[in-house]
Formats: sequence, C-alpha cells, structure tokens
Amino acid sequence: MKRLILAAAALLGSTAVPALAQDVVVTNAKLVIGDGSATIENGTVVVRGGRVVAAGRIVPPAGARSIDAGGRYVTPGIVAGFTRLGIVEVDGVSATNDASASGSVFNAGLDVTAGLNPRATPIAINRAEGLTRAIVAPDNGQSIFAGQGAVIDLGNDMDAVTRPRAFQFMEWGEAGARAAGGSRPAAMAMFRNALFEAQAYGRNPASFADRGKEALLTRADAQALQGVLSGQVPLLIHVERASDILGVLALKREFATLRPVLVGATEAWTVARDIAAAGVPVIASPLADLPASFEQLAATQSNIGRLKAAGVTVAIGTIGDDEARQARLVKQYAGNLVALSKIPGAAGLDWASAFATISSLPAKAIGMGGEIGSLEAGRRGDVVIWDGDPLEIGSMPTQVFIDGVEQPLVNRQTRLRDRYLVPTEQGLPKAYQR
Repeated sequence: MKRLILAAAALLGSTAVPALAQDVVVTNAKLVIGDGSATIENGTVVVRGGRVVAAGRIVPPAGARSIDAGGRYVTPGIVAGFTRLGIVEVDGVSATNDASASGSVFNAGLDVTAGLNPRATPIAINRAEGLTRAIVAPDNGQSIFAGQGAVIDLGNDMDAVTRPRAFQFMEWGEAGARAAGGSRPAAMAMFRNALFEAQAYGRNPASFADRGKEALLTRADAQALQGVLSGQVPLLIHVERASDILGVLALKREFATLRPVLVGATEAWTVARDIAAAGVPVIASPLADLPASFEQLAATQSNIGRLKAAGVTVAIGTIGDDEARQARLVKQYAGNLVALSKIPGAAGLDWASAFATISSLPAKAIGMGGEIGSLEAGRRGDVVIWDGDPLEIGSMPTQVFIDGVEQPLVNRQTRLRDRYLVPTEQGLPKAYQR
C-alpha cells in the first residue's frame, strides 16, 4: 500500500500540503529588487519564515541555508498580470473549462476559486519558467460582470490561493455591449442598474428582493459588489477603445469610491494624461500592434512605454493571448519593451522598468504591492535564480522558491523531452521503427 501511495504522489507531482518554508540566503547575486530600481551587483537576499527580511549589498547572516548565485540574476518571482491559469485545461472541452458560466443566473457573485485546479498542467509549466504568482480572472457569460477573481501561487501543493475574491472582473466595450444586449448604452445601463441595486442591498440586505432568474442582480451578486462599491475590492475592466476608457474614468468620478483597473487598454496611450490624472492603473496587452477589431484601431507596441512616460502605473497582462496556458510569455514581452527603447520613434522601457511590469507593478495594480512582486523586506519569499538574463528568450530558472519553499522544475513537458531526447527501441512505438 505504501508503495502504491508513493507512486501515486510521484505521478501527480504535488503534495497534499505545502512544505515548510526554509531560511535561505542567496549571495553573490546580480540582484533585481523588482521595483524598477537598478540591478545590484554582488547582492544578497535573505528569506526567513517564508518572507524576505533583507535584500541588497549586505553582509550575509549565518545559520541559514546559503546558495552562491555565482554572479547570476536573482529576481523576485514573476507575477502574471492577467491569466486564466488553473481554471481552463482544454478550451473546447467544457468539463475542463471553468472560466465562464453562460447558462448561470449568477454573474458578479461567481467565485473563481471554486474552479481552481492547482494540478492543472499549465501551472507546473509556467512555474518552471519563473512565474510564482498569477492574477486569475473569470470570463463573462450573460452579463458584463464575470465574477470574483483571485491571486494564486504556482507552488507544488494544493494550497494555491494567495487571496480569494481579490477583485471583480467585468467586460466593457464590444464584449460588454454584446453581453448587455447589443450596444454600449445597454452596457452602461446594466452597470448603473447593478450598482444601484447593490447599493439598495447594502442599505438593507434583509429587504432585498431576489427574483432568481427574473433578476438582473441576484442576492449573491449584490453581496459580491459591496466591496466594489466601498472601494475595498478593485474592479478590473476589460476596455480597449479610447472613448470607452474615458467612459470608465467618468464612472469613477460619479462613483468616487470605485477602484477601476484597465485591462487590455490598446488605445490607452491616446488618453494617457487622463488616465494618469485619474490615478487609474493599467494592465496592458503588450503585443497589440495591429487593429484586431474596431476598438483597437490605434494599436501600437509603444502603448506601454507612452503610458509609463505619462505617469501611469502600467503592468503587463495577457488577456486574449492564450492566457490559460502561456502566461510565461510575459518575460519575452517585457524583453520586447527593452528592445523598443532602442528603435527610433518607438517608446519602450529600460530593463529595470520592463522587469517591474511583470513583478511589482501587477501586484501594485490590484493592491498587493506590499505582499508580492518584489524583494523588499516583508514581501513573500518568492525568489528565482536564473541561468541568464530573465528577459532573454533562452534564459531559464535554475532554482525557484515560493514562500521560501524550493519548487520542483519538472513538468509534463520536461518529462516528455527527457523521454524522447535519446530514443531507444523500448521508448518508441513500433510505428516509429523502420
């Protein structure tokens, strides 16, 4: 029986409970704090009890496991700014896709954590590429409101949720118009009505009339929107067109406590000053360089660089970009922003600022900058040691720590690679033999 249990554990590749955090000191590092500051040569980072206690050019303390980075890059774990990791395995197989619920009467009240699978194949694959946290959002069904998203870690255990109900996600623009009945005015009416009903619920929950299928907002939805109304919960809004972005900023003026975060935001650069003045953060799609729709006619890869120059807090996200599997591409996208800075007429970012778009800035956008995304003291002990520049395509982690726990870098892809790297007669089906 014991042998069977061990075999099953090895097959699943994860333990039932998280391992204990280690006290770790990483020395001789090309240290990246992740907050946009310059890289520190011969740096040290100290993790105790799962938290960073110090990072910089400091004297390494004694009494903890010590790792010599050998002058290589050491960074905070990458934070994937917008994903659907862990809630979608195969898009076309509904039984493995918990991103949306088009047949449900519930919308804002849906909680993505109920569908999260820490053993989903893409989680281990992305962990092996240096991703340690992810912002996971639901997809919308018959409403502009999709539900409550979460922040997760990509650790090798079943306790994946860092913060449940971390934000509410909604669709605006073309997708919001479709969900609301066919027009942007309909989406605006749905949004206003939902907030008015949620306000009524907040004033007297006991008297709220929940009409089930007849309701535009159920009791569960109204309850979920209370945090949005009070400003305790960020409202992530997928919006692309400049005029729609200005509409969101106008709503913020009307509902002063709202904490909107723009997602996608292809045309944001054209109204960058307005966004900066409103203090609204952006999680932008970095490769939107061609007009994929009528709401993206002003698409340019200089979007993020121009937003940063205007004073906007801007991070990288991957909405509509195979976000259920390929969140790891954010490293390449951040590297592209560095390359753009060298092209005349284009607007990119310097290396430190580009790395911040995939570390501290996504965390800051959703109000978790004090927890994750950097190696500042007090943050979670998410540390990655790399074999090269993490923004170069060929670089890979050699060690990954999440909450101070070293993580395995083996996944289904690496096992398949190793299995067929040197094929033998026993390792191949007969059809592959001559």
